[in-house]
Amino acid sequence: MIKMVALDLDNTLLNSNKEISQRNERVLKQLHQRGIRVVLCTGRPINAIWPYIEQLGLTDPEDYTITFNGGLVINNKSREHLFELGMKKSDLAPLFSYVKSKKIPLNILDFERVYELNDYPGSIYRTVLKNIEFQTLPMRDVPETIYSKAVMAITPEKLSTIIKELPADLKAHYHAVQSQAMIMEFLPKNLNKAVGLKALLDHFGDDFSNLMTFGDADNDLEMIEAAAQGIVMKNGLPNVKAVATAITDTNDNDGVAKYCERYFATLL
Repeated sequence: MIKMVALDLDNTLLNSNKEISQRNERVLKQLHQRGIRVVLCTGRPINAIWPYIEQLGLTDPEDYTITFNGGLVINNKSREHLFELGMKKSDLAPLFSYVKSKKIPLNILDFERVYELNDYPGSIYRTVLKNIEFQTLPMRDVPETIYSKAVMAITPEKLSTIIKELPADLKAHYHAVQSQAMIMEFLPKNLNKAVGLKALLDHFGDDFSNLMTFGDADNDLEMIEAAAQGIVMKNGLPNVKAVATAITDTNDNDGVAKYCERYFATLL
C-alpha cells in the first residue's frame, strides 16, 4: 500500500518555467489531505524551495522534506533535523586538489549556506540557487564544519567535458551525480535520495513497499529503483527509465498528476 509519494523537482514536478502546474498542485493537495505523505526530494536546501512547499500546503507538523539529495531530512514546520549525513573538510581534499589543478569553479555547502570559492571564478550557482546565503572566500579559508555536498555549476558545454575527464579515483571517492545540465554534485560516497527516504520511512514505521517516487535524472536513480512504485518522466534519462516501474508523461504535460490520477483513482 502506497503511503508516501516522493517527488524530485527540476524536470519532474516542475515544468520548464520552474513552476508547479495547477493540475499537479490540485492532485498532490488532494492526496495530502487524504493522508498520503507528500515529500519533496531535492538537492537544494529547504529555504530555496519554500515557495513550493507552501504552494502544496506541506506545512503540517508531520510534513518533511528530503534535501541535499538525501543528506538532510528536515521537518517543514519545526525545521528540526530527523536525519543528516555529510562530509568533513578533510573529505573534500581530493576534490579541492582536482579543481585546483584544472582551475574549475567550485561551491561547497553545509546545511545552512553556500561557500563560493573565489580561487577560480566562473560558477553560475548563484543564478540557479535562490533564497540561501552565499559566502565568498578562498579555498584556504574554508571552515572546519560538516558539508552536505560540493557543486560544479558551469555551462553545460564546459561541464560535459569535465565529466568525461573526471578521474576514476575521484569518482570512487564520492557519489558524483549530474543533477542538471549545468550542475555536477559531489556527495558523501554512500549517500543518495533513497538513504534519506529510508530514514523518513523508518520514522513513520513504513518501508519501501509503501513508497512511490517520481524522478528523471541520475540523482533520482536509487529512489526510483528502491520504491515499490518508481515512476520516471518521459523526458527522463534512459538509464533511469531502465529501472522504472512505469513511465509517465513529461514534466511539461503534468506527468505527475496524470499518473497519480490513475493510480489513486479511488482516493481522488
